[in-house]
Amino acid sequence: MFNDPAPLLLDGRLTEAAAAFTTLNPATGQVLGHAADGTAADMDAAVAAARRAFDETGWSTDVAFRARCLRQLRDALRRHADELRELTIAEAGAPRFLTFGAHLDAPVADLGWFADLAESYAWTTDLGRAEPMGMPSDRRIVREPVGVVGAITPWNFPHQINLAKVGPALAAGNTVVLKPAPDTPWCAAALGVLAARETDLPPGVLNVVTSSDHGLGAQLAQDPRVDLVSFTGSTATGRKVMQAAARDLKRVFLELGGKSAFIVLDDADLRAACSYAAFAGVTHAGQGCAITTRILVPRERYDEAVRILAKTLGKLGPGDPQDDSTICGPVISARQRDRIEGYLKLALEEGGSFAVGGGRPKDRDKGFWIEPTLITGLDPRSRTAREEIFGPVLVVLPHDGDDDAVRIANDSPYGLSGAVHGSPERARAVAARLRTGTVSVNGGVWYGADVPFGGYKQSGIGREMGVAGFEEYLETKAIAEGVT
Repeated sequence: MFNDPAPLLLDGRLTEAAAAFTTLNPATGQVLGHAADGTAADMDAAVAAARRAFDETGWSTDVAFRARCLRQLRDALRRHADELRELTIAEAGAPRFLTFGAHLDAPVADLGWFADLAESYAWTTDLGRAEPMGMPSDRRIVREPVGVVGAITPWNFPHQINLAKVGPALAAGNTVVLKPAPDTPWCAAALGVLAARETDLPPGVLNVVTSSDHGLGAQLAQDPRVDLVSFTGSTATGRKVMQAAARDLKRVFLELGGKSAFIVLDDADLRAACSYAAFAGVTHAGQGCAITTRILVPRERYDEAVRILAKTLGKLGPGDPQDDSTICGPVISARQRDRIEGYLKLALEEGGSFAVGGGRPKDRDKGFWIEPTLITGLDPRSRTAREEIFGPVLVVLPHDGDDDAVRIANDSPYGLSGAVHGSPERARAVAARLRTGTVSVNGGVWYGADVPFGGYKQSGIGREMGVAGFEEYLETKAIAEGVT
């Protein structure tokens, strides 16, 4: 797909940078290859190209052309799906089974949904005639693209998050500068290569700048030529992005952290619910902001729930991400493994204990691995029970009924996701009281191109995906025309 090192995409040209940085296989710790190490000058050139493409071409007004280019990009990604699958498993440590869903195939298909939406969207709304202050006026509302979008993305689900920003932003008529995380530059570079080689996207409409320098993200957020910053990552970094964007009062979309609760009611099938919670909690080594990592179970069945959770987690890995049966693969890096181990140490200091796991697997001395871990005995207000760990680590907490479960679940600075298992009527009632952006009831799956995703409180601002996510990339203009 590309020669080593992977290139930048700047103003329609695949470009080698002056230097390169390494990308690692997290399952082995070995070097996979290299990616262009973009500089501040490269980022400046990317923003300039995006600004020029928006201001001086017909991209922003030609809906049919935009839809055609998006479908071309979708089809190119599908043609190279086998290569991309292997790349994603190797670079992101993604379990193979997930590449047939949210790690690759699903977000690629979603590009078609956004192309369809652009074609069917009501770009103009007629408000009819009115006579304010006795002056007859025909009025209409027009939706227009924001302009230049700076997209800053993390490493955990690189294709899904890259395409969830690039797809609707381009469909809406914007131009984009994509700055991916340095842990997964190849996934983003592959997008740039296919866009350049196999689509009719005009120069500057999509630019991809890989770099080992996190400062380039800050540069993108601060650049006055950028009209909107779309960022997915930690809440701490989201605050910095918001502060940087405030200098020009540019718009921001922020999809940030989570510490989501999985509530098991006292009339639920405890074995089924806890088994599902264990599976969901350590999929992709728990490296998902919306993963439910606080398991709330009825106090009178706490010990039984712990046994079920521990037994299930013991069967889930960790395993080689190349294996079709693997659920929990490696964590992305030594830095992330060390961070998780810091929380495991903290859990013991806070009075917790490990029902299963609690460290590195003894049979894996290469790569970056943490055992699926279940922590018991913590107070709901402890740091380990409240802070995002971003690893295969679950905390199980007792509750004293529906009201108490809702109180514990909502007692969090986050509000990204959640799950409830129980009789349908009670589960729906509990779900309605959760202060969170998405909720799964009895195993329901909320992911989809047409479903808006985002959080309450410190989990972010705005929504990604769905019509709401598309409209994040639009401005609203009111036009009134005098009638004689």
